[in-house]
Amino acid sequence: MESKVQEQTTPANLSSEVPGTLATSSSPNMGDQPWQEWLGPVVDILAKIPEYVGEFFNEYQKPLTTLGLILLSIVTVKIIVAVLGAVDDIPLLAPLMEIVGLGYSGWFVWRYLLKASNRKELLGEFDALKNQVFGDNG
Repeated sequence: MESKVQEQTTPANLSSEVPGTLATSSSPNMGDQPWQEWLGPVVDILAKIPEYVGEFFNEYQKPLTTLGLILLSIVTVKIIVAVLGAVDDIPLLAPLMEIVGLGYSGWFVWRYLLKASNRKELLGEFDALKNQVFGDNG
């Protein structure tokens, strides 16, 4: 009777050779096979990702650059609008900026636009700046 009790209480996965050790399975791990079959192609694809990205960028470099510049300009405009909105919310700063702008516009009209000689001077300065930026086309 004692041996039957011992047989029932001894777990099946313990080795009888050394007490307390797990018995090793004599059959190969069948659960690892599907995992290993999927691992090889995944590792190959992951190893080739930098090559794929490089080829894609080389092939579509101009459109990607154009798209990047468009996105950058949209972000820049949004930031400028946000900054102007923040400045507009500061009390007395927006009216002060309007007064400064009106004052500068008045000075510009007085200095350059009222007299014909001053208009010629302004056109001469504008042409000089245009030639300096775009080159001499004349």
